[in-house]
Amino acid sequence: MSPTQSLLSPAEERFENVRRRLGFVAGPILFLLVWCLPIPGLDEPAHRLLAVIALVGAWWLSEALPLAATALIGPALCVVLGVANARDTLRPFSDPVIFLFLGGFLLAEAMIKHGLNRRIALTVLALPRVGSHPLGLFAGFGLLTAFLSAWVSNTATAAMMLPIAVAVLRELATRQDPEAGQAHRDWRHQPHATSLILVVAFAASLGGLATPIGTPPNLIGIGLIERSLDRKIAFFEWMRFALPAALVLTLLLIAHFHRVHRHSHAWNGNGATWIRAEAARLGPWSRPQIQIAAVFGSAIALWILPGLVALLAGRDAPASLFLRERLPEGIVALLAAGLLFALPATAGKGATERTLAWPDAARIDWGTILLFGGGMALGDLMFTTGLARWAGEGIAAAIPNPSVFSLTLLFALAGLIVSEATSNTASATMIVPVAIAVAQAAGVDPLQPAIASCLGCSLGFMLPVSTPPNALAYGSGAVPLLSMVRHGLWLDLVGCVVVVACVLALAPAR
Repeated sequence: MSPTQSLLSPAEERFENVRRRLGFVAGPILFLLVWCLPIPGLDEPAHRLLAVIALVGAWWLSEALPLAATALIGPALCVVLGVANARDTLRPFSDPVIFLFLGGFLLAEAMIKHGLNRRIALTVLALPRVGSHPLGLFAGFGLLTAFLSAWVSNTATAAMMLPIAVAVLRELATRQDPEAGQAHRDWRHQPHATSLILVVAFAASLGGLATPIGTPPNLIGIGLIERSLDRKIAFFEWMRFALPAALVLTLLLIAHFHRVHRHSHAWNGNGATWIRAEAARLGPWSRPQIQIAAVFGSAIALWILPGLVALLAGRDAPASLFLRERLPEGIVALLAAGLLFALPATAGKGATERTLAWPDAARIDWGTILLFGGGMALGDLMFTTGLARWAGEGIAAAIPNPSVFSLTLLFALAGLIVSEATSNTASATMIVPVAIAVAQAAGVDPLQPAIASCLGCSLGFMLPVSTPPNALAYGSGAVPLLSMVRHGLWLDLVGCVVVVACVLALAPAR
């Protein structure tokens, strides 16, 4: 059961069940319609692939089956139906970006297992002035959540930060009126409760934009761009345009909720007391925490170093070429994760426990890795069969005077709209190849529209089903649906403007 499904009301859960059933039936019907319908200008392999994509798209949008299961069914059907052979179809499952996913997930799991992320969170939140007034609390929770979600999954970050926010709000409610009855001390009735919970949920999604490993759509976009355009976007190169977008949006988010409460005086700083007490209980750093911090910090440095060297010495400098060839991001991630499997968690000659064990690896998000591989496989086939060119020419012909600006804006909006209703990872696998194909057909540099479509898929903020952090926030009981829609719509619109501006101003051209 997904986080979203488990936190919906009975009526909303019934709606989701109906949506899944309808999607399950619609998928095969669409497959048969496309299969039987003659389509001029489309070769037989491309026609068959289009039928498979109709089935997969319906099941992804409705989540009729687990997303990863659908991602496996699609490529398998392509082989059975003669679209391509098994070797070519399944090659994307061994793409180097898969191993960056894998290594990043293992590093994040190590942080969560040993509480390093919680230590960082409480240490930062215990700083002076963070809990002494609403702006400090919004800024502390917002910036910290965004920072953590740049390196740990958005869902895991929200799942860790929301209980801390709830504990602070509960402390505020209890201390604000200790003589009141329990009904009046419910933390959900705090005037700042809805806003603080939404700050955490929205910042968890915004922070994921900043780095390639921050959220799966980023790596999906990078992988599809590299395979279809033969253009690699390095770790540092991504951060040059995505980090400013994430930072600006997080600051605007904080300012927005501060403005909402600018006339509120119902506040005391007792939440800071609880945070400092919790931080004091952490005690000294443990051996695994020190090891993970050192290994993760080294991995980040090695991810960023090739881009810095290329910026200072040029992409063709010997040092730059050496780093790109010998230390690609996926290899760095695997080496860092592998080192944690080898480092002992306790001191002493007889120590057998390691910082990371294989049962920990079983807990990482293997479904996202399979979804990435399946999406990449279908994306590759779209280009090799000519389906992407056919679809791109058809869509480009319907767009008056296409330009880099208009296509960048169009596909940022397309990614945003689709991701409001379904997984942002599945959205990226569907939208990014179309963005590339349409731009190529229109004679426009496809790199910036593709990047914008990828980032747009992480901008769904209006509904509980849009992202797992939204679902967790809604499930807290402190966020009315209309409040999420109202504030989420504002952030959707502002986010689209900021993303398009940063991509056009800072993202590389092909």
